[in-house]
Amino acid sequence: MAHPTDTEPPTGHPGADDAAWNRAERDETETQRLDRNWNSLLQELRVVQTGVQILTGFLLTMPFQSRFEDLGGGLRVVYLITVSFAVGAAILLAAPVALHRALFRRHQLALIVALAHYMAFAGLTLLGLALSGAITVVFGATAGPVPAVVAGCCTFVVFSMAWIVLPLTARGMTDPPDDDATPRERGH
Repeated sequence: MAHPTDTEPPTGHPGADDAAWNRAERDETETQRLDRNWNSLLQELRVVQTGVQILTGFLLTMPFQSRFEDLGGGLRVVYLITVSFAVGAAILLAAPVALHRALFRRHQLALIVALAHYMAFAGLTLLGLALSGAITVVFGATAGPVPAVVAGCCTFVVFSMAWIVLPLTARGMTDPPDDDATPRERGH
């Protein structure tokens, strides 16, 4: 009997077309595809993990700096929200490892990859918000409230464009798979 991760997803299931394409173009089983997806995701998480850890560490040490007392009430609120976003990002970007450990040897790689995919998106969103907040706090402490708002808004716009708008636009520019065409006919 085939193991659940060695079978193709049911027709109409998210990833069914992707699995068919990988089988036809890469000569790859579903298990091999999941292994490759998991490894790709881990590499992506490694790229952002150091940055989120440094940012979170920086933010957590700020209250212990002598100039922190100079922050006004508004910047302190932004700071607390920013710390919350950074910690949330650190948690979500490390969560796939905990998920993998909890489900290790249970043959649930499809579930792990799917959940880790969404955790990574949520973690990246919180990281972008944390970066915007951190810039706001730093500019507020060093240059004043108007530059703080401008810097925070600019960072938010760049984050939104680079991490949300551009990827979704690129995704929207690709044709959805034609269910009647073979993978080669679709141009994959």
